Amino acid sequence: MIKRLLFIVLAGVGSHGVSAQDAHLSMYDAAPIFLNPAMTGVFEGDWRLHAQYRTQWRAVNYKPYTTALVSFDAPVKKWGFGGQISNFRAGIGNYNVLQGTISAAYTTSIDKSRNHNISFGIQGGVNQKSLEYQLLTYDNQYSTNNGGEFVGTADPGESFSGQKLIVPVVNAGFLYFFAKQQSKLNPFIGISAFNLTEPRETFTNFDNKLPMRFYGHIGTRINIAETFYLLPKVLYMKQKEFEEVTLALDAGYYLKGSDLYLLGGIVYRNSGLLSSFSFQNSDAMIVTIGAKMDAFIAKIGYDINISSLSSASGGRGGFELSFTYMKQKKKPKTEKICPRL
Repeated sequence: MIKRLLFIVLAGVGSHGVSAQDAHLSMYDAAPIFLNPAMTGVFEGDWRLHAQYRTQWRAVNYKPYTTALVSFDAPVKKWGFGGQISNFRAGIGNYNVLQGTISAAYTTSIDKSRNHNISFGIQGGVNQKSLEYQLLTYDNQYSTNNGGEFVGTADPGESFSGQKLIVPVVNAGFLYFFAKQQSKLNPFIGISAFNLTEPRETFTNFDNKLPMRFYGHIGTRINIAETFYLLPKVLYMKQKEFEEVTLALDAGYYLKGSDLYLLGGIVYRNSGLLSSFSFQNSDAMIVTIGAKMDAFIAKIGYDINISSLSSASGGRGGFELSFTYMKQKKKPKTEKICPRL
């Protein structure tokens, strides 16, 4: 885990044999455009506004890592259009990634009953990355003189070409989902790919590229009863040699007469290779709670660190908050049969 934390921050500087890595979320599907461009406009409503915030590693770093994003999307017949702004900040060097993207998706049914649906999406934009390298310290600024000391005025021996850079962003995705509302099962599966152009990004003269990142997500909503459902799901992420597997179970309970859904979930994240999946590579357990009422959905999640870093962090990982508003046309109230979120 310590190696991974250093990897995320230092990779942006650029060095031999090291590639940069993207930020990611624990409540990953709360932000649909962040997960898969094919999910742009795939919802029942006129438009959707989403915001999400995450802070991590406050227990081991006086400058915790933060991730924030805001997105907006809307369906237009079979099309969906949207945009997203996200910001990631990490470490004492104030490494910062500001991203702006726009996305479009096309959704169509593949059967006469319009239950089986597929969607294709594409997303493009730019990243602005910045680093205050003057705030960082380097190995050759530490001396063995006087029993060991730090010499801040010593030449760090590093050559930086600048503090800011702009790189293009090109992403794409595919989604299948079964939309029959009265069905006991509503399965879905999606694949998305990010950084398709593998842009060169470095604050030095090294040839450092941002590798492609791949997501595979699958699950099914199980409608246990009219007022209760379960949603088991799996997320697989790969970016060069780094792999991550997330196993999750969400649940929703509808309170009749109040138009309120109580939401909850538990997530397990493993940061080992899929081919050698082991609980020794456990990263975190995430607990989520939330509620849905009318057009509003709010969720809170907390990462409990269970990695080898837990002895230093005391199990404290990250706090995450998401909020979604979906503008919907007023419809006459009818008997609710497994209403979809």
